[in-house]
Amino acid sequence: MLPTDNRLRRREDFATAVRRGRRAGRPLLVVHLRSGSTDPHASGESAPPTRAGFVVSKAVGGAVVRNRVKRRLRHLMRERLSELPPGSLVVVRALPGAGDADHAQLARDLDAALQRLLGRGAR
Repeated sequence: MLPTDNRLRRREDFATAVRRGRRAGRPLLVVHLRSGSTDPHASGESAPPTRAGFVVSKAVGGAVVRNRVKRRLRHLMRERLSELPPGSLVVVRALPGAGDADHAQLARDLDAALQRLLGRGAR
């Protein structure tokens, strides 16, 4: 599970990441990244934490499948938060094929999307 400080919860934050951030699509998911944006709600003492949110629609599957995909994505994202710039907003949107994918396939697509967004991978 993601720590409370690293969760993206507000609708405005999701909208900011999706509308103003960069996007990288993979067969199982789409990742939106808004790098180093400042959070007006955070205290100005230290660098704001990187926050991540997830969108898993009914197209992915039933409730059990959607929750399993969200749990897997949260676990994968928790391991990768340190690679992202402080203050970043990340939205991971699962595509319909994510419901049938295993943990390794989701990890591969998430890594590829993040590398592309951070400029460490070729298109």
